[in-house]
Amino acid sequence: MPTSIAPFVLATTLLATGAVQAAHPEPASDAKLIASAMRAAPAGVAPHATIVAVGPDGSMRTLRQGTNGFTCIPDAPATPGPDPMCADKAAMAWMHAWLTHTTPPAGQVGLMYMLEGGTDASNTDPYAKTPGGNHWIRTGPHVMVVGADDAFYDQYPKLADPQTNAPYVMWAGTPYRHLMVPVH
Repeated sequence: MPTSIAPFVLATTLLATGAVQAAHPEPASDAKLIASAMRAAPAGVAPHATIVAVGPDGSMRTLRQGTNGFTCIPDAPATPGPDPMCADKAAMAWMHAWLTHTTPPAGQVGLMYMLEGGTDASNTDPYAKTPGGNHWIRTGPHVMVVGADDAFYDQYPKLADPQTNAPYVMWAGTPYRHLMVPVH
């Protein structure tokens, strides 16, 4: 399992541990976790991706080893909407940087799928936890391009309240800016 997954999974789990335990006392079966994770990516990617599950204590385990360099993570049951995701190696490194509040690696453009949509989030504050003055947006099915240089992102709108049915830059002006591309 890639070492960059551990910090991402640990941080995500620590944020949601209490809610997960309260809302879901019985863990999902491996088959359900795999099915959830596979819904994040297209049919040409998901069947060959590594799939990892996160335990309530922050531990993680590989449910299935993949062969294509993508890692898929099932929906986090404590979040308000479906949010399974599937990311390539560069996107996993970007997520690790975001979760640890460090600078993403330079020169590593990554791709992330969230074909079931994403949990609502602030479009301006990478660390906002609740709506309220943070330009909270709803995201449908989308792909993300992370880690590109400024010239790439300069081609797209960077509005605090974007049209989410067209490509836009989320978290503009931060090291964690990324292109959101709707696919519905």
